[in-house]
Amino acid sequence: MKITLIGVGLIGGSIALKLKNTGFASFIFGVDHSENHLAEAKSLGIIDEISTLEAAVSQSDLVILAIPVDASSKVLPKVLDLVKEHQTVFDVGSTKFGIVNSVENHLNRKRFVAFHPMWGTENSGPKSALLESFSGRAAVICDRNNSAKDAVEVVEKVIENLGMHLIEMSAEDHDIHTAYISHISHITSYALANTVLEREKEENTIFQLASSGFGSTVRLAKSHPEMWVPIFKENRENVLDVLNEHISQLRKFKSALEKENYDLLEDLILNANKIRGILEK
Repeated sequence: MKITLIGVGLIGGSIALKLKNTGFASFIFGVDHSENHLAEAKSLGIIDEISTLEAAVSQSDLVILAIPVDASSKVLPKVLDLVKEHQTVFDVGSTKFGIVNSVENHLNRKRFVAFHPMWGTENSGPKSALLESFSGRAAVICDRNNSAKDAVEVVEKVIENLGMHLIEMSAEDHDIHTAYISHISHITSYALANTVLEREKEENTIFQLASSGFGSTVRLAKSHPEMWVPIFKENRENVLDVLNEHISQLRKFKSALEKENYDLLEDLILNANKIRGILEK
């Protein structure tokens, strides 16, 4: 299968490496606004040819949008203007409602499948792409009935080749759930990093004393704003909702300490411990 990859960074590059490794992809055209990323992706074997959007789409069976979510909402209609009945398009964005709305009335809407592979790291660019990254992870298809049956089947084959397990939901539900499961984790990590940077002025002390627990907690703070500001913007209402709840929980811990209510503090921790049983299922 010939594929157009729009965005040759971490997610797109990792998908491309895996699909080439399994033999699903026979040839991959790379499209990106960064000439450096395109050159890197070609040298790393992520893509086979650097191309323009129009030329690549005209020769492809499948088009993958792996760019920031705000850019996807702008580029997706242009891609659907170009595709024919036999072609399939999917995106990999961390928000879905705005993207699907951008093409709600497009004549080729059924050629598009709203897809989110639930994986990522704090790194970016083609050099960060990993061959074995998606295995065992959740793959979300949103609003299945708004896509053509054969287009969904193509994406299901992609999911199978990536080694992921399929989950289906509406775009609206997806954005609510990812706000709680993914987006708040990044805000919390950014906030914690800023707290430490504000209070602890000695960089050597941070480096020397930081435990693995601290490192894992602030790992997401290394994620680039180019990706995450658009996500927070697109999912603003849901992120605000979860952020308000998170602030409420922080206030409970603050109150327990202020009032020296260590029984309450223990109850809060024990309640949080329930997450272990959920995550270890």
